[in-house]
Formats: sequence, C-alpha cells, structure tokens
Amino acid sequence: MFFDLIFSPITLPVNGIAWISEKILEQTGSHLNDREQLQKQLLALQLAFDLGEIDEAVFEAKEEELLLAIQALEEQPNS
Repeated sequence: MFFDLIFSPITLPVNGIAWISEKILEQTGSHLNDREQLQKQLLALQLAFDLGEIDEAVFEAKEEELLLAIQALEEQPNS
C-alpha cells in the first residue's frame, strides 16, 4: 500500500496509456471482426448461388446489401 502511494505518480500515467491502448485495440479488433464476418457471409452467398440454392435476384439483392455494409465499415473514421 505504501509503495503504491509512492509510485502512483509514475504508474498512473503508464496505466492510463495501457488502458487507452487496450480500448483502441478493442475497437480495431471489432471493426476487423465485423468486416471479416461480412466477407464470410458474402462468400457463403456466392457459394449458395453457384450451387443453385438461391436464384439470381436473391443473390444480387443480398450481395448489394453486404457490399454496402462492407463499404460503410471502410468509410467509418477510426475513432
């Protein structure tokens, strides 16, 4: 406890920077995970179309939706 009080002027800024870095990594990771999920959905959609499980109209509508979602993620500012 005594050492915590003595070293707090040194450790608090370091702990603060570590916390901020952790939050940035969480945000970046979630952004990449979202994009990765959308790309997997797009690939699954293409496969379903190629196998004849869905018709072209359904494929095109869903493909456009997924591509717009990916584009929206890419255009988001990194905050």
